[in-house]
Amino acid sequence: MTAADTNREPETDPTPQADQPFAIGELVLLIDHKKRRYLITLADDDEFQSHAGVLPHAELVGRAEGVEVATTRGQRFRAFRPTLSDFVLSMPRGAQVIYPKDLGPILMLADIGPGVRVLESGVGSGALSMAMLRAGADIVGYELREDFASRAAKNVRAFLGAELANRYRVELRDTYDGIDETRLDRVVLDLPEPWRVVPHAERALRSGGIIVSYSPSIVQVTRFTEALVARAFTEISTTEVLNRTWHIDGAAVRPDHRMVAHTGFLTRARLLAP
Repeated sequence: MTAADTNREPETDPTPQADQPFAIGELVLLIDHKKRRYLITLADDDEFQSHAGVLPHAELVGRAEGVEVATTRGQRFRAFRPTLSDFVLSMPRGAQVIYPKDLGPILMLADIGPGVRVLESGVGSGALSMAMLRAGADIVGYELREDFASRAAKNVRAFLGAELANRYRVELRDTYDGIDETRLDRVVLDLPEPWRVVPHAERALRSGGIIVSYSPSIVQVTRFTEALVARAFTEISTTEVLNRTWHIDGAAVRPDHRMVAHTGFLTRARLLAP
């Protein structure tokens, strides 16, 4: 098995209870001394291979999360269960993902919580789907490409397990042609032309429902906003999230030279009553 091989689906529940030792079928994140990260799925008689040597999976099975292990060449790794952020950045993908710095704000802007009914269009590799499912939403996804839909469903099962995946249904549909669902609580879009969905969302959302769109270009935002204004939407706002880490080493305290700056704009609006 190579460092990049994360295609095997876990054979057991990928989200075990806290304080349980690592088991076969689990996802494990390995981090080396340079903070390089490798996502693997534990399997019988398998091994992690890299330039730093070989690490049999058996060295991790039955060990506690946070353990430090060594390869055949003495390279040491710390082993943890991956967070959602870790998984999103390392998972198999067919489309560009929405990055963790935007996933959290989308959950807040769309007010995603238990039982909220969401139409998500443009599911891509499933990053946003996983964030909303774990927050408790019930999701119907519309996706044009069968390979993207299949990849998203596999990623959801791999990280969240079958129980949460039961609240996730992806249909091969073009949202520009319409939305069949009615009285939705939320419509969340990651599409090139979100303004084309606005008339459909107006009919599909309940009064007070929220629509959120993720758009890389400000031109997309402008057209989407104009479409919202022309319909029965209010409380329209656009946000951009910038993420800058800091270097802290004793008295040496400064912003890091590199930061995650522009990825996309988040535009949100609410539907008025008829």
